[in-house]
Amino acid sequence: MKMLTIDKIYTSDMLDIQKKRYENAALEFQKLYGEKPKYFFSAPGRTEVCGNHTDHNLGCVMAAGVSLDVIAAVSPADNMIITVKSEGFPMDEINADDTGICEEQKNTSAALIKGMAAGFRKNGHNVGGFKAYTTSNVLKGSGLSSSAAFEVLIGTVLNGLYNDGRVSDVEVAQLAQYAENVYFGKPSGLMDQMASSVGGFITIDFADINDPVINSVDFDFSASGHCLCIVDTKGNHADLTPEYAAIPPEMKSVAQFFGKEFLREISKEDVLENICEIRKKCGDRAVLRSLHFFDDNERVSRESAALNNGDFGSFLKLVNESGNSSLAYLQNIFAPCSVREQGLTLALYLAKSILGDEGACRVHGGGFAGTIQAFVPVHKLEKFKAETERVFGEGACYVLSVRNCGGTQVII
Repeated sequence: MKMLTIDKIYTSDMLDIQKKRYENAALEFQKLYGEKPKYFFSAPGRTEVCGNHTDHNLGCVMAAGVSLDVIAAVSPADNMIITVKSEGFPMDEINADDTGICEEQKNTSAALIKGMAAGFRKNGHNVGGFKAYTTSNVLKGSGLSSSAAFEVLIGTVLNGLYNDGRVSDVEVAQLAQYAENVYFGKPSGLMDQMASSVGGFITIDFADINDPVINSVDFDFSASGHCLCIVDTKGNHADLTPEYAAIPPEMKSVAQFFGKEFLREISKEDVLENICEIRKKCGDRAVLRSLHFFDDNERVSRESAALNNGDFGSFLKLVNESGNSSLAYLQNIFAPCSVREQGLTLALYLAKSILGDEGACRVHGGGFAGTIQAFVPVHKLEKFKAETERVFGEGACYVLSVRNCGGTQVII
């Protein structure tokens, strides 16, 4: 586990704001518990960079930790009680000795806290009580995965207080996924938790779902001359569950044509050689979605190579290619059941119009409604933000950077 000074975590232009944020967290902690906190911890949100809807068919993804995070002011307790007060939410209190799964607790932050403690115990690590006050600027509903950041934060606290930081970032992420799947009751992949725990640009290969291969990408985004923008089109996600849910089985239906379960078990050449028969059995959209899978899967390694070689221009070209593939072949930019609402398509048009031959943009996350992602040159940022917020409302454009560290103890 990392221990970093605050100036190594946040950019210089945000340092004063962040110091004040930690001071306020410490004051709130003292109001709650009657003492000053002994430690501070932080875990970032994340963004998906490439590999749109590839993980559920054992594909590859690229993700990155971002500059928005969840922070905690913390002191250890002299018993096994974990008490967490998150800003704007009721206080949670769980006994770290109680590892039972509680159905009434599912879909609550208490379930995530209990799941993290139970996961540490299950894997043979030390567990103890602590008191914490947390505050987050990881925007809910923005696709930046505030829940994964919270899980990783709790794991980072347990790792720092009771395990001398010996639990690896990868294992903390795996335990966070365990807490979300088993205790919170939400099926999820590992991308969100891994990007939050490890930080920076990372790639994940899910070919072996029980032992995914994670690699960090050596690239300093702060020197790229670009900002990472997430544009919230404020679309309505209601009634879109069937649209999201249709993608994995449609992809898998193409694999099943060959007697396999996942697309990763076959090749693009297999599909193209048998495309006439697959069209008849599975339909054209399933074929197109499978072809997107193979192309985006391969793009992840090319994006990683470009960044490792310092070739940001090639990286941006590949981001655009990924976005175009989602638009044309994955077809998760708008829902056929709601053709009047096409905020993502409109946002992509605006972004491309402003960026021209510079930068890059793509859908962010699951699609159909929600957010797009754009890498915007600094000299075009003001125009990009003004135009997207003119259309989608004030505050719709979140200007971020890629954070090079994941879950960490913070030295003020």
